[in-house]
Amino acid sequence: MDIIISGLISGSMYALLAIGFSLIFGVARIVNIAHTAFYMVAAYAIYYVTRKFGFNPVLAMLAAILLVTFFGLVAYKFFIDPIREHEAAVLIATIALAMIFQEIMLLIFTGDFLSVEALIDGFHSIMGVKVFYQQMLTFGAVLAMMAALWFLLMKTKLGLAIRSMAEDREVANLMGMNESRLAMTTMGISVALAGFTGAVIVPLTILNPFMWMEPLIIMMAVVVLGGLGSIKGSVAAAYILGFAEALVVFLIPKGAFLKGSVALSIMILVLLIRPEGLFGIAFEEER
Repeated sequence: MDIIISGLISGSMYALLAIGFSLIFGVARIVNIAHTAFYMVAAYAIYYVTRKFGFNPVLAMLAAILLVTFFGLVAYKFFIDPIREHEAAVLIATIALAMIFQEIMLLIFTGDFLSVEALIDGFHSIMGVKVFYQQMLTFGAVLAMMAALWFLLMKTKLGLAIRSMAEDREVANLMGMNESRLAMTTMGISVALAGFTGAVIVPLTILNPFMWMEPLIIMMAVVVLGGLGSIKGSVAAAYILGFAEALVVFLIPKGAFLKGSVALSIMILVLLIRPEGLFGIAFEEER
């Protein structure tokens, strides 16, 4: 039961992060290394406004998501968009952006380990294992966000435009879609997903200025394993690696130190058999 609970929560967190990363990569071919740094900023923002100003935690989460989305749009407009056609430059710029966020968090909060109180206390015992209500709430919130995202992508004109641009940019441009505006909108959605992930997971984790690095490694493994640009691939791979991580942590002595290595090993093994990933798609540049 511990493995199931941990696997579901970890897999859900990685799925949201990977979906956001895949969206902006699919639409604009941007490899945003700073994606998990936005997740960290949202978590710290919630800690700050709840501890320093006594904000209601739910309002603090909404404010943090809006703040992070604003930062993401500003970063895209002034740092990423001008160099978007140069992939190496974008990669370096997003790494630098992540490091800037890390150093700002170090300056403001130092390197101390911090925590945020749970929104709901108590637990329910299932098969002798304590399942905390906060864990149930987090998992439910993630499922609700995934359902909302599915509706956005599959049932709205914006979602159709995003999927069309991800499938074939040249044809989408010929059909009159504004690529620049759509890329910026997708960047906002992507960063908002990272902020939402930070908001729902913050009561279950410990805050520190380096907390963005480990999820980044796993998220990249998820994206590559599922197939670059594939949303359903990201979801499937996230739960595969989430449960693999839980199995390693709970069944192997000192497994917490090995979970990253195991995730990357699974990714490499799958890529040796299927180089495009589980649900890889062919981009127009490769056709």
